[in-house]
Amino acid sequence: MSAQSSAIVSPPELLSPPRRTAGLAWGLLGVLAFSFTVPLTRVAVDGLDPLFIGAGRAVVAAALAATALALTRQRLPRGGQWWRLAVVAGGVVAGFPLLTSYALTEVPASHGAVVIAMLPATTAVIVVLRTRERVSPRFWAFAALGAVAAVGFAVVQGGGAGRLHQADLLLVLAVVACATGYAEGGVISRELGSWQTISWALVLAAPAMATLTAVSAVREPPSAGPTPWLCFAYLAGVSMFLGFFAWYRGLAIGPMAQVSQVQLVQPVLSIAWAGLLLGEEITWLTVVGGLAVVACAASAVRARTAPTGPPGGAISGAGGGVR
Repeated sequence: MSAQSSAIVSPPELLSPPRRTAGLAWGLLGVLAFSFTVPLTRVAVDGLDPLFIGAGRAVVAAALAATALALTRQRLPRGGQWWRLAVVAGGVVAGFPLLTSYALTEVPASHGAVVIAMLPATTAVIVVLRTRERVSPRFWAFAALGAVAAVGFAVVQGGGAGRLHQADLLLVLAVVACATGYAEGGVISRELGSWQTISWALVLAAPAMATLTAVSAVREPPSAGPTPWLCFAYLAGVSMFLGFFAWYRGLAIGPMAQVSQVQLVQPVLSIAWAGLLLGEEITWLTVVGGLAVVACAASAVRARTAPTGPPGGAISGAGGGVR
């Protein structure tokens, strides 16, 4: 398997319908994997230290990533690619896991979904700023409507989650960090490949995450029952590693601003899993709100991007970045 085996180099405006469908399908698979993150983190923090969860899962995932990179003999990233991988690592390997782990010690999973529901819209904004990808007003309208619907659904379902919490700042920072990592990861995936991007980011962050894990283990030796450890295993192996295989591949195929809106269904799925795993009540509001969010997401991803000129501003797989 070569270093470019999963890289996608076609400009977004030149994608054929099957390629667009493939991008959305890979994105949806990644969202399905990520939808378990909030409820399982909420379970894990009941038995394990938040610092251990946030940093330790990155260490386990980094070990898996290093093994995959070594077995497939991937070429090392070059020059400025390391700095861009550092942005990915800071956002999705360190920032989001650590911030959400601490936040979810104070608020329930349903409240976490309220703020994290802003992630698709935040990602779309950062993608457009980063890639100069032009999108239609119709796309922005449905993206904004979807964000409002997702937040409104999560607030109603959360029952009182609309109140301000000190953890809200952590969750907002987590959203910004994650959206930045998603956007930069989607761009560099077109050069390095989807699974290679998250793998190199994990390896790059491994020394810092290992240090934090050791600090947590010394300060508070981990001792929990099997359920928190099973949740930790999922967070490390799927939320932190395998889920990104699908998510970054979907973003790499693109168009990224549209694929990012698939994540509007994540609050619906997260609250559904919270109902099954944590015993939260699922009412008719869940069904109605879920349908509204999915409808907005479907409308947003079907909205065509605005017409562009010659593909000189598109992302080049060989040229390295945005012209």
